[in-house]
Amino acid sequence: MSFPVHAITLDLDDTLWPFAPIGARIEHVLHAWMLQHSPRTADMFPVARMRALRDEVFSSNPQLGHDMSTLRRMTLARALGESGADMTLLDAAYDAFYAERNRVECYPDSVAALARIAARVPVAALTNGNADLAQIGLAHHFSFQLGACEHGAAKPEPSIFLAACERLGVPPALVLHVGDHHEMDVAGACRAGLRGCWINREGHAWTRADLQPDLQFDTLTALADWLDATQSAPTEHAAA
Repeated sequence: MSFPVHAITLDLDDTLWPFAPIGARIEHVLHAWMLQHSPRTADMFPVARMRALRDEVFSSNPQLGHDMSTLRRMTLARALGESGADMTLLDAAYDAFYAERNRVECYPDSVAALARIAARVPVAALTNGNADLAQIGLAHHFSFQLGACEHGAAKPEPSIFLAACERLGVPPALVLHVGDHHEMDVAGACRAGLRGCWINREGHAWTRADLQPDLQFDTLTALADWLDATQSAPTEHAAA
């Protein structure tokens, strides 16, 4: 299939890098931090109980589903407060979390493929998470990063896709959204009038009957190859 692509919006977690290893490390880094700075909290909230508290805070505050940072701070505040800890530790505890959250290990193909894609068309990061591309060291590949917290609504809401298109200055029909999630990425993008590309690294079956992705690849390299084969010369913006 061939169609024009003048810009790309790109998901981050589980598209550029796997999130599961980050999430597992965060739990243990936070526990080690609490052991050092607030042993009472570490004792009351070992890894499993801190995870349960996080899940409780997240599920009890669906209105904040677009704001992962606030939900994480609320979780840490609950743990510190319920264990009688010094609440002035909250900022430092969050900083420990956030440093680990941004220590990512990209999929083997991601960085080289991203560079190829960004040389051809403008790329905007579009994420429900709270990764910081500047801290990670990948911001130079992107025109901008638009997060659900900044926007005030999360994927698959059409508004976040349309806001990215407006900021790119490209009509939705000429924007390709690329991500790993059936609903959040592909279905959300298609309902907003964008093209949808599913990055299916694990070889899962597509389970939606109401729509199909415009493209499906198992790596970002394959997307870069498709762009090279089907698109015209790189845009002035992307090549600059």
